[in-house]
Amino acid sequence: MKAIQQVAFGLESLQLKEIPTPIAGPGEVLVKIEAAALNYLDVALATGTYSKELPLPRIPTSDGAGVVAAIGNNVTKWQPGDRVAIHYNQLWQHGQATAGTNHIRTGVSTPGLLAEYAVIPEYALVRTPANLTSVEAATLPVAGVTAWTGLMGYAGIKAGQTVLTQGTGGVSLFAMQIALAAGAKVIATSSHPDKLKKLQELGAHEVIDYKKYPNWHEEVKRITGGEGVHATLDIAGAATIVNSVKSVGFNGFVGLVGFIEGAQLPVDLFTVVGSYIRLQGYSVGSLKSFQELAAAIEVNDIHPVIDSIFPVSEAQEAFRYMGSGNYFGKVVIEMK
Repeated sequence: MKAIQQVAFGLESLQLKEIPTPIAGPGEVLVKIEAAALNYLDVALATGTYSKELPLPRIPTSDGAGVVAAIGNNVTKWQPGDRVAIHYNQLWQHGQATAGTNHIRTGVSTPGLLAEYAVIPEYALVRTPANLTSVEAATLPVAGVTAWTGLMGYAGIKAGQTVLTQGTGGVSLFAMQIALAAGAKVIATSSHPDKLKKLQELGAHEVIDYKKYPNWHEEVKRITGGEGVHATLDIAGAATIVNSVKSVGFNGFVGLVGFIEGAQLPVDLFTVVGSYIRLQGYSVGSLKSFQELAAAIEVNDIHPVIDSIFPVSEAQEAFRYMGSGNYFGKVVIEMK
């Protein structure tokens, strides 16, 4: 089968190769991967920014979707021809995360999904929403589930509340779509006029140019009449956490899900303690959360925002584009 293999650290090491097709064993499913989506984590893993302890060569990427090609012995949940997406935290099925549930992560502790075929345990698959293509469904496992888990699982967003989304990456745009479907008001940030316009076209009630307003929490407070928002997901880390904390109101929620601009957080404890703010670090979500997201996407006919689609032969270019930060929505690689 065709697969992208990372043979060293650095994006130039991503090479398209022919390798043996895996075989599904007992309790496993062979999935013909039709598309894989990129996250910042994939770039960090490929460059060695995240860790240089990963064994090489490896197949990268954690997000993917396709069609069941074959099933191993004792598989009862799936049949050939079923359209599926692959769950990221494979052992996290429901409830709260534990050290054990975080042990197996697709594309990190297992082979990734930039390959024609992948073997996945039957319990780590979710049926693709009927309204989505595999290209669209490939964007759900990490970015979509992260947004759903933060807003619906931890923050418990309700209709009439206000959510702040930060930037125009996959998690933030999914957060916007989920919040809007839940009946919440959305304030969105970006630094590019064309992206701000696109955010409004997607349904953002208010937008803030964070370059024009570097202390953008002040604009959030102004827009909300001094109250602040109910929830936000902090994507950048060190560069944005102070603004994030000061943007939420009393008993507000800040989900810590990104580290693009640094992992050491200069947290304003006066605001956190004085306003009873909840800071929650987490990684993606459970299979149950994924299933809930898939159901909401199908019922509300939500379609992920996709910036660009690359053929697998241009995987290096796709990773470089992802690393540039210039995208609006998800970057997807088709296995063609």
